[in-house]
Amino acid sequence: MRIPVMGVEFDCVTMDQALARAAELLENRQSAYCVTPNAEIVYEAIQDPDFRELLNQADIVLPDGAGVVLGAKLLGTPLPGKVAGIEFGERLCDMLTKRGGSLYLLGGKPVVAEQAAQKLTQRHPGLVICGTAHGYFQDEAAAVERIRAAKPDVLFVCLGAPKQERFMRAHCQALPGCLMAGLGGSLDGYAGIAKRAPKWMIRCNLEWLYRLIKQPRRLGRMMRLPKFILLCLGERRRQNG
Repeated sequence: MRIPVMGVEFDCVTMDQALARAAELLENRQSAYCVTPNAEIVYEAIQDPDFRELLNQADIVLPDGAGVVLGAKLLGTPLPGKVAGIEFGERLCDMLTKRGGSLYLLGGKPVVAEQAAQKLTQRHPGLVICGTAHGYFQDEAAAVERIRAAKPDVLFVCLGAPKQERFMRAHCQALPGCLMAGLGGSLDGYAGIAKRAPKWMIRCNLEWLYRLIKQPRRLGRMMRLPKFILLCLGERRRQNG
């Protein structure tokens, strides 16, 4: 079942249920892609119907942020909770280690994907990473061909929104049997370059504040969060007459 939040249709799942869906797609060898929109991305999708359609066409749509969960609650259609993309990716690595299969990392600045691969294999002994590439490629067709030749079971596409979603939708059929996951800046996290918020801040849904403190230049982008909440409140008033 999917829950619409300002036009973006989220899967009504917990983390474990999302992983079960991913396992099903991998078992069936389906070409598929997963998106992880937060409130900022949903706000962008409200303004861009084509981007919104890309999100809704995904095989898995996960709420990556407390803002989306709050928005769903305000609209009277609550979601089970946040399913953070960076944690989803880490759990996919654990799944691949246990069931077999390979992973390809795409995105980030030069060398970041390699650093992320090193850290991930340290945390998940036995994880097979069949290739890495930075996100500053000039020839997209050549980048896709390299991925196709590596034959990954899972591809982390970390190009930032909306570039990563457009990449996944455009090349889904060119990568048979591959589950792609759009994970934004997660490679920086996996590589240890960007630190996640302390656990208490994550529990209190204050991860956005930690990011803002660490990266003040994100203020303009983060202003989409209160704008998104205001749009949700306006939509609730409209629905209630």
